Amino acid sequence: MSGVGGTRSRSNPGGMDVLSVLGLNVRPLRERKPPWFKVPPPGGRRYRELTDMIRAENLHTVCQEAACPNVGECWERGTATFMILGDTCTRRCGFCNVKTGKPTWNDPLEPARVARSIARMGLRHAVVTSVDRDDLPDKGACAFVGVIRQVRRQAPGCQIEVLTPDFQGQEMPLAKVIAERPDVFNHNVEVVPRLYPIARRGSQFARSCRVLRLARELGEGEVVTKSGLMVGLGETHEEMVDAFAALREHGVQVLTVGQYLRPSERHLPVVRYWHPDEFAALERAAYALGFQHVAAGPLVRSSYHADQHVSQTRPGVGPLADVPALAARA
Repeated sequence: MSGVGGTRSRSNPGGMDVLSVLGLNVRPLRERKPPWFKVPPPGGRRYRELTDMIRAENLHTVCQEAACPNVGECWERGTATFMILGDTCTRRCGFCNVKTGKPTWNDPLEPARVARSIARMGLRHAVVTSVDRDDLPDKGACAFVGVIRQVRRQAPGCQIEVLTPDFQGQEMPLAKVIAERPDVFNHNVEVVPRLYPIARRGSQFARSCRVLRLARELGEGEVVTKSGLMVGLGETHEEMVDAFAALREHGVQVLTVGQYLRPSERHLPVVRYWHPDEFAALERAAYALGFQHVAAGPLVRSSYHADQHVSQTRPGVGPLADVPALAARA
């Protein structure tokens, strides 16, 4: 990775001065965070079992690659978000902890291995995402198709949520994925439009909205559409609500909002930490716009408690309906 001042740096994308956008009053990387961010460290029995299972299958999870703060809780619940198409992204978003470079991952058996793990874990709702693969002709769409088909075959009682890139706005890759009828199609716009030049170079807010609208139309009412944003980069409440309204205009039904946490000094700095009461205000505003389900909070991530974002036909507090069976199946 280039130095902080390089054009390939996440904290200075394109060599630009991000403080001209974020302002000078940003938070230091190493400081005591507000008390609402305290979570127990991972390491419970089910966490270790899932770690061993995922490692044995040579799989990647966004929980690990993106350093999600909820990994301990989610894995103890028996849920995980699988990341297909390798662990190297072709884009370099200023907030993301996934490594970037020239991907080499190509495993035609990955969909079968992901589905096998989902079946063994007993999930009732599985989330499958990927790095951006702008290097591939179909932008990675066929891998999502393969996973959906394999999960339908190996774990037919499991709902499938796909969290996809924007496929560079191309309609055909998206149409292939939607044709498989995932239960939920998720594509995150991540930040308000004003912050795209520093946070999401290579992406466009309007393009992402078009992807979500087209997914809704192609799904013909059979696919729930979902998106997510984060706060902490200097956006205002009004900017957030305006972004929510744009998503609703494009047919998005489910919304998640969480706090950005800076992974390292090579990433964009945090401007401020939003208080839980401010997240509650965002949630109320989103519901007033007509979203069917909204999850907003400091530790909310796109896949956090994803099983609760849509109706389930199988009982259980979390995706793992039969906790004792995990050890037997593993």
